[in-house]
Amino acid sequence: MSHSLRSVVVLGVAVLAALLAAPGSATAAGTRDGYDVSYPQCGTPLPAEHAFAVVGVNGGLSTRTNPCLAEQLTWASESSGAVLSQPKVQLYLNTANPGEVLDQVVTWPRSGATPYGACTGTNSMACSWEYGRQRAQNSVVSFFTPAAQAASVDSQPARYTWWLDVETTNTWQSGSSAALARNRATLEGMTAYLVSRGAKVGLYSTRFQWNQIAGAVSPRSNLAGRNSWLAGSTSLAGATATCRTTPLVPRSRVTISQYVVAGLDHDYSCR
Repeated sequence: MSHSLRSVVVLGVAVLAALLAAPGSATAAGTRDGYDVSYPQCGTPLPAEHAFAVVGVNGGLSTRTNPCLAEQLTWASESSGAVLSQPKVQLYLNTANPGEVLDQVVTWPRSGATPYGACTGTNSMACSWEYGRQRAQNSVVSFFTPAAQAASVDSQPARYTWWLDVETTNTWQSGSSAALARNRATLEGMTAYLVSRGAKVGLYSTRFQWNQIAGAVSPRSNLAGRNSWLAGSTSLAGATATCRTTPLVPRSRVTISQYVVAGLDHDYSCR
C-alpha cells in the first residue's frame, strides 16, 4: 500500500493501545493479528508476534522493487499461522495505468496479443491489458523470485495469494467510462498473468478508490469472484464492521479488513 494510504489519521490511539498489542508485543490480541508491510517499513522493527503477513513486492510503483523484500519475506515466513483461514505469507503488487501519458512511459507496450485484440502501442483496451500483464510478469520474475530465493522461501507464484493494490496515489486514467474500462483491463491483464502461474488473486482498495479507478466490474470479467481486502478503518471495531460490507466485485467476499494503529497496518481476517 502506498505511504499515503498507510498514513490514515488514527484517532483515539491511546484507547486502542490498551486493547491492541503494540508492534513487537506478545499479547493475546497481537498473536492473532495479521500485518502488511513494504518499503515504508524498511529498517523499522516489525511485530514479533504475527499470525499472517502480506508483503509488498514493489517499491510504491509497479516498475520498482521493494528494497527490503527478501528480509520482509523472511519475517513473514515466521508467522504463527494462528488464523487458519489465512495463509501465513501473502503478497501484494502495486498497480497503475499510465496510458493517458504513454509518451512519458518507457514501459508502455508496443505490441501483444490480448483478449481485446492486438496492442499497437496506443492508449487502448488491448495495450492497457498488455501493460498489466507485463507489469505483473516483471514483478514476479524480476522482483519476487530472486528475493524469495535469497530469503529461502518458496519462489513458486502458485504457493501464494497475490493482492492487487488499487489506489488513487498511482497513475490512472480518468474522466470517462472508457478510461475506467481501460483501468479494469490493466487489472485483468495482471490477473491473467498471475492465474497463468497458478496463483490465487485478490483485490485491495477502499470502496471510494475502487469506484474512482475501476468502477463497476462485469460478471464476465476475470476480476469477478476475486476476494476483497478492504482498507480505511482506524480501529478493530471498524474493521470488523467492514467485513460485513459489500465487496469490490461481483461474486466476491470480503476476507480481510485493514485497520491502522500507531502507523502500523493491522489486518483482521473476516472468516
